[in-house]
Amino acid sequence: MRWRGERESDNVEDRRGVSLGGPGVAVSGAGVLLVVALALLTGQNPLTLLEQLSSTQVSVDTRSQPDGSSAPPSDELGQFASIVLASTEDVWHELLNARGQEYREPHLVLFSDAVESACGYTTAAVGPFYCPNDAKVYLDVSFFNELAQRFGAPGDFAQAYVIAHEVGHHVQNLLGIAERVRRAQEGASAEEANALSVRLELQADCLAGVWGFHANQTRHLLEPGDVDDGLNAAAAIGDDRLQRNAGRRVQPESWTHGSSAMRSRWLRNGLESGDMTRCDTFSGMPL
Repeated sequence: MRWRGERESDNVEDRRGVSLGGPGVAVSGAGVLLVVALALLTGQNPLTLLEQLSSTQVSVDTRSQPDGSSAPPSDELGQFASIVLASTEDVWHELLNARGQEYREPHLVLFSDAVESACGYTTAAVGPFYCPNDAKVYLDVSFFNELAQRFGAPGDFAQAYVIAHEVGHHVQNLLGIAERVRRAQEGASAEEANALSVRLELQADCLAGVWGFHANQTRHLLEPGDVDDGLNAAAAIGDDRLQRNAGRRVQPESWTHGSSAMRSRWLRNGLESGDMTRCDTFSGMPL
């Protein structure tokens, strides 16, 4: 994937590396409150906990960024994420403007281990996510290593797909699709709510493909093998494969993101068509 030397986004908040304790690192007020709360739950001395955290370097994001500003990423993975975000900005401005709609750019928050968002406190274990309450994409870039090593899906375009998928959720939020799905899920059975979630996620996969199509048209982004890398990544995180890899029975009624075949098919749909209207996963057609 050709990305070096491209424009970086101004909408990246780099919150990585904030730790509880450690030489030369101050614990913020919020961090102290976390330690005190943990001490009350465990019956331990808060000072002892601080010393333990200092030795283990547990990273928790507690920084407040009222203006959303921070220094631009200086490492390769941070710069890569910033460039991919900038590319999504260019594509979605053009596509939504053509529809007479305004594209409001999301922020990308890079964090380590855990983060506080407008959707609550979240650890990196949940993977990258989009929070509609603050219109921000949250990413611990260590997920890229997990994608390659645990899920067997390496490659720059596989990583770019992850970011573009979350930005796809932002597009759904701007278009009111996400809110309509949330309303439909209220009062629905668990199985019905899951089915709606699958359609929402597959549409985000397709929108990620739409971004890839247009980024390649304007920037010649893709190199041989990139499409396969992206499709492999989509398949690697399909619900059926994740259930099998966990030694569990495949249960379609419990899926929230779709099967490997579904995810790769809808990503390919966007990549080959570049057409948002081809991403209607809610029309009742088979997924």
